[in-house]
Amino acid sequence: MGQLQTRDEVSSDLKWRLEDIYRSNDLWEKDLEVLKESKQRVLDLRGTLTSGENLLKALKLQDEISLTVDRVIAYALMRKDEDNGNTLYQGYAGSAMAVMVELNEAQSFFVPEILALDPDVVRGWIQDIPGLELYKHHLEDILRKKAHTLPAEQEQLLAAAGEIAQAPRNIFGMFNDADLKFPNVKNDAGEEVELTHGRYGQLLESQNRDVRRGAFEALYDTYTAWKNTLGETFTSAVKKERFYSKTRKYESSLHAALHEDNVDPEVYTNLIESIHDHLPLMHRYVRLRKKLLGVDELHMYDLYVPMVADQDMEFSREEAKEMVQEGLHPLGNQYLHDMSAGFSDGWIDWLENRGKTSGAYSWGTYGVHPYVLLNYQGTLNDVFTLAHELGHAMHSFYSDQKQEFVNSHYTIFVAEVASTLNEALLMDDLLKKTKDPKKRAYLLNHFLEQFRGTVFRQTMFAEFEMIVHGRIGAGEALTSEKLCEIYYELNEKYYGSDMVVDKAIAMEWARIPHFYRPFYVYKYATGFSAAVSLSQQILEEGQPAVERYLEFLGSGGSDYPVNLLQKAGVDMSKPEPIVQAMKVFEELLSELEHLADTAL
Repeated sequence: MGQLQTRDEVSSDLKWRLEDIYRSNDLWEKDLEVLKESKQRVLDLRGTLTSGENLLKALKLQDEISLTVDRVIAYALMRKDEDNGNTLYQGYAGSAMAVMVELNEAQSFFVPEILALDPDVVRGWIQDIPGLELYKHHLEDILRKKAHTLPAEQEQLLAAAGEIAQAPRNIFGMFNDADLKFPNVKNDAGEEVELTHGRYGQLLESQNRDVRRGAFEALYDTYTAWKNTLGETFTSAVKKERFYSKTRKYESSLHAALHEDNVDPEVYTNLIESIHDHLPLMHRYVRLRKKLLGVDELHMYDLYVPMVADQDMEFSREEAKEMVQEGLHPLGNQYLHDMSAGFSDGWIDWLENRGKTSGAYSWGTYGVHPYVLLNYQGTLNDVFTLAHELGHAMHSFYSDQKQEFVNSHYTIFVAEVASTLNEALLMDDLLKKTKDPKKRAYLLNHFLEQFRGTVFRQTMFAEFEMIVHGRIGAGEALTSEKLCEIYYELNEKYYGSDMVVDKAIAMEWARIPHFYRPFYVYKYATGFSAAVSLSQQILEEGQPAVERYLEFLGSGGSDYPVNLLQKAGVDMSKPEPIVQAMKVFEELLSELEHLADTAL
């Protein structure tokens, strides 16, 4: 493993091709200047939204500018993500965000002017003015938010504060990905290696318990040394959300966040309550893990190691590609053909390098193929991460293909369905092909871990957010110690009495980037549940379910997310999908328990 390679040392065929967005930095800089000059074009529209024709003209200009903003920001931030220590792209990212905030401020009159109109008049224009029908959902969504939209001057003021409002998230990102350094730890070979975000997950899968414990303690000792700074950074982000939600007359930050997707807060609370009802299943899983690992005490650093010893499952990039393509065969030849371009046409940035943003994501911009950032280490988890991010990428690919720009942006609520469905199909394929009891148990363990990590753990995260935002919203001051206390108690509740909840895990909240996107993580749990349901439909029904699903992928943001999922075949307004997912979890758990008793 040794020291991380620099960005320049990574082979070009393992890097994504951002030149497909801008062939050169000069072209990016020209578009940035175009955006700066666009501000006056926007301001000239003030007071003109008095007819359907003028409204259409304004919407088209808004699309033109927004598309360029998307390209400028995507290029700048993805370049920065290649190496967060690169000062040129730090500057690009800052400039792009500053221009976006300036344009948002200039456009802040737009929504209040529409809301000053009679809604029936606006709906009449949509019917009568050629070209305005395209914007029907967009305009209806604006009208829906009337009670939470302020007068134009106040909207302008909020927009102007946008760059400042991003400070907690930006500070955490730079600290976590660029400045934070971890000590050296020992790997399986007994070598001293630098601990990194990417290597941490790999080390926690080690069969050597000393390696796992060493990585765990080194990571959390490092975060604990910064606990006061991180506590203030996080609570500042929560206070920002409280300010915006109160200013916009929402009942709470939770209501404000969910209203954006037109999701009833009961979806959120139903998720938490449903998972609480099924925590005995998680406690069963913890007991089984303790038994299979053969330990007197199960610690938090024992959660990621495969429960079946001596299963040396490492996969090259070529093997990962083949596994994903075979696993997604039920989605049909067209899907596989379109996805194959991702492996050959510069979609994927494969390897970890010094300064590169940790984790994985899919991103891009309308009119250009999607992109996938990975930190591939060759584990089974990395293979599933590839399938997951390609799910996002194909969702973007089809949405961009089927929708005009204004309706192409799907919400996060549905985004996690596409990614997780890919994982569910891949797992189904691998289980069908695997007869060896130990390897089968290894796969079952992985899928159960997906449930634990994506449903149980993300719901625990969601409950933590709800508690913290609720208490700060009520005026309570939360120190880093209090945050740790809340988080520790949730771990005890979710993992049960068979788990030794190490004190260090109380700091885990401090390393979760998604907490800087409030009330985001619950969508992983709801998305996973929807994906399990849809994958079962695809495997059982075949083509009719595939067609519904592909239509869903191509629908982008043309309707509200709950409606889109209903058309695809799953109703997330009710607890049933969560309950169905828990039934699948219980079936897998029962099989692994049986294997533990008979074959392992």
